[in-house]
Amino acid sequence: MNQTIEQEQVEVDPLSIARTVADVLKDADVESVLSELEQDLVGLVPVKTRIRDIAALLVIDRLRKNQGLTANNPSLHMCFTGNPGTGKTTVAMRMAQILHRLGYVRKGHLVAVTRDDLVGQYIGHTAPKTREILKKAMGGVLFIDEAYYLYRPENERDYGQEAIEILLQVMENQRDDLVVILAGYKDRMDTFFKSNPGMSSRVAHHLDFPDYKVDELLSISDKMLDAQAYRFGPGARDAFDQYLNLRVQQPNFANARSVRNALDRARLRQASRLFADRNKTYSANDLSTLEVEDIKGSRLFRSHEH
Repeated sequence: MNQTIEQEQVEVDPLSIARTVADVLKDADVESVLSELEQDLVGLVPVKTRIRDIAALLVIDRLRKNQGLTANNPSLHMCFTGNPGTGKTTVAMRMAQILHRLGYVRKGHLVAVTRDDLVGQYIGHTAPKTREILKKAMGGVLFIDEAYYLYRPENERDYGQEAIEILLQVMENQRDDLVVILAGYKDRMDTFFKSNPGMSSRVAHHLDFPDYKVDELLSISDKMLDAQAYRFGPGARDAFDQYLNLRVQQPNFANARSVRNALDRARLRQASRLFADRNKTYSANDLSTLEVEDIKGSRLFRSHEH
């Protein structure tokens, strides 16, 4: 019998022998995620500080583990509260990377869902739906947006409660391989936790995402335009500043999301303006500049003229 026995290479995880904070940061490359978070997101200072604190907790926990001081992973389920467009999903993606690099989850991917992805329409439909999503999310982070919609006490035939029960089990029993982040408006999340103490007790970290100020929204618009190779022409940035000051007072303002939508419409107006002159040869500068009229064409200015 001809048998080849290959020598197995046992790889030593450098994190498991790290002795200093610097060792862990170097081996896990966490600093790069934190600096990307710093560059990606304008403002949000309290959120960034909390993310750094959580990263610090995980690094120290890793050092404690290496000294045989802890057996269980700390509870890492989180709640992100704030209005739409304040960066909750982006921060959740970065959090997944940090958790992965420090060895708290195997894959570090993010699965983002809402009630409709978890709750079924009829008896026996919810459990398989919820379990399917949990299977996809294992090894990473499950981000449940507007999580309070899972709980509808006014309807006794609602299946959301079943999804909550399954989630609670997994959050408790498989927390070594899945981190759940619940997100939504602060007041509604507070009510949800009061009605679901089991959920409340499993969520260790609460991060509140503040609304952006107008100057921060302007910086966000600069970043968005830059990413698409556009820029503001003379006076256009001031016009957009005026637009934002009006827009933040309107209903349904969604922070960075509303900025993106407004810039998309300004680009449409710029395209129409350029399209009107069929025979003109446009320079790269013409094609990438938003002018004052492209901003001022917004209905918002017209409704404030009266």
